[in-house]
Amino acid sequence: MSEYVDAALQEPSVGVVDRRTYTFADDAPFRLTGGATLAPVTLAYETYGALNAARDNAVLVAHALTGDSHVAGRYSESDPKPGWWELMVGPGKPIDTDRFFVICSNVLGGCMGSTGPAAADPATGRPYGLDFPVVTIADMVRAQRRLVEHLGVTRLLAAVGGSMGGMQVLEWAVRYPDRVAVAVPLATTARHSALNIAFNEIARQAILADPNFNGGDYYGHSAPEACGLGQGPRMGLAVARMIGHVTYLSDEAMRQKFGRRLQDRDAFSFDLDADLPDFQVESYLRYQGRKFVERFDANSFLYVTKAADYFDLAEQHGQGSLTHALSKARARFLLVSFTSDWLYPTAASRELVTAMKKNGLDVSFLEITADCGHDAFLLRNQRLSGLVRDFLRHAHDDVQQGNL
Repeated sequence: MSEYVDAALQEPSVGVVDRRTYTFADDAPFRLTGGATLAPVTLAYETYGALNAARDNAVLVAHALTGDSHVAGRYSESDPKPGWWELMVGPGKPIDTDRFFVICSNVLGGCMGSTGPAAADPATGRPYGLDFPVVTIADMVRAQRRLVEHLGVTRLLAAVGGSMGGMQVLEWAVRYPDRVAVAVPLATTARHSALNIAFNEIARQAILADPNFNGGDYYGHSAPEACGLGQGPRMGLAVARMIGHVTYLSDEAMRQKFGRRLQDRDAFSFDLDADLPDFQVESYLRYQGRKFVERFDANSFLYVTKAADYFDLAEQHGQGSLTHALSKARARFLLVSFTSDWLYPTAASRELVTAMKKNGLDVSFLEITADCGHDAFLLRNQRLSGLVRDFLRHAHDDVQQGNL
């Protein structure tokens, strides 16, 4: 693969990429964990690099809650926004597209080209809305497996992902132990705590309480081409995103970035209805909310947060025992947590490491000092980059030598 230098980032990039789709379950419906079925099912995906002759260099990257398949590159030369993990995926980067065949798909239930509540229901021709069945992390992974097999891959070299992406990695390792050589769950957990569920529920209620939610039927008569709908529960979804952003940052990150600094004013407005907020942090949250509304579907937000809340590796695979659940895994693991991540704190990763070690699994773990909170896995970090780069390269060498 030829190296392309992204002028915006002044570093190697996969360059201009295309989003593709794969549709399955046309004949035999895809049965979900909750008992409902979907037919057909479409997954949006992107690939980078090339699958080698031995078909042993495939790396699946799983995205977080509101991510998508666009993990690297740009959709055109003039596209101002690269993929969400451009720092990590590309030629010569930690997930090296000169060496690996990288796959990233939008999750089932999402709204970036995959089948979800904004997609057309074949029975009616109209968007599913809340008639879309509830999906789980397991359903997302089972759909990913169909895509991976379609691409000619029978065994992944690695599954890599952070946050909800890390949940998918764990599910891959336990559900399909013979199909994953190494697993890299970053800043993640085996189950949501009551605090995690509480924040998600507050965000969902903000959407449900919006007077424009209309029982989830706010699309009009046809499925939208993109998630930026320009209609529906815009304020509720914006508030939901604002809540989420607070959980992604740390107290120290917010102190450094905003403190109590005012936004374009020298004194308090003493006006609760002021269009211009008093504090910089207020302005930032409002901006993040407005931006999110233009790219994401409110119904999809309800579904993916519920899927994350339902995830419980111990209950779903180990009859309540995390050790028993992970006894099914065969992969070599690299786990990483971050000191300031209070959403999925280090204790959650240590619990996983303990259960893995009890099963004699090959596991490496590092807590990285970072003051930027849960979002640390998405940001430039030399320690994380070095860890992932070395881990994947050694794993590939071991696979090629028949040692993994």
